[in-house]
Amino acid sequence: MILSLRKNENHSTMQECYTKIIKGVKMMNFITWNVNGIRAILKNNFYEFFNAANADFFSVQETRVSPGEVKLDLPSDYYQYWNDAERPGYAGTAVFTKHQPLKVMLGLDGNDQDPEGRAITLEYPNFYLVNVYAPAAGEELQRLTFKEEWDQKLITFVDKLKATKPVIINGDLNIAHEPIDIYAPEEHRHAAGFTDAERQQMTQLLDSGFTDIYRATHPDEPNKYTWWSYRDHARRDNHGWRLDYFIISNNLVKDVKITTIMDTVSGSDHCPLQLILNNLTTK
Repeated sequence: MILSLRKNENHSTMQECYTKIIKGVKMMNFITWNVNGIRAILKNNFYEFFNAANADFFSVQETRVSPGEVKLDLPSDYYQYWNDAERPGYAGTAVFTKHQPLKVMLGLDGNDQDPEGRAITLEYPNFYLVNVYAPAAGEELQRLTFKEEWDQKLITFVDKLKATKPVIINGDLNIAHEPIDIYAPEEHRHAAGFTDAERQQMTQLLDSGFTDIYRATHPDEPNKYTWWSYRDHARRDNHGWRLDYFIISNNLVKDVKITTIMDTVSGSDHCPLQLILNNLTTK
């Protein structure tokens, strides 16, 4: 289901920091965040962070709501586009944006066949934004085959899109690509999210003309993660995984101004990421 809404209430912003870097400069500000349940995050810091970020595009994953179950009181200049799962309280994606798209596509084949609500694409004259929440392989790898099939559909889908214009993929891909992207990689050698098959598919995606922009701009930076288990004080001890990404067409790399893992922002078992691009317009 797609909702295209404009709300009329404003909320106070926290004094933390993400908008000042773009004041007075024409840039495009993207945020992505697996919120691990939109109803839960609303009880924490979502509105404060949202307003402070002042993003042009704010993508969320794992919304876990049914159509119409939650109405967000976002500032009046935001459109809301949702792709909810058929199963109540499960998966789901959404994008909140100041820029009305030419077209919105659900799923990875353009025909709305996405019962788990795992992908939503916004088309603009000069680029596509693809917001994804990839399936997990499961603790016993019981969904590994399903995940491999889904990942391959993603590769095919974005390859077709980038034949016409640049593509920005953001979201939770449920893969730690390289050993630097996971705490104690030797202990997780065959774990879901770090299997050879999943990592090879990430490599295939990147080799098809895309860049993992955080790793490209921070090639040797260790201990930067986006997800931490709720068990064993994992976040406190920074025992995490980098599962969330901005992956962009290679021809956009030259326009990257800032890419940040916002690991001090709490409220979910994932943290947000930010990407700021120069020279990108929606008209």
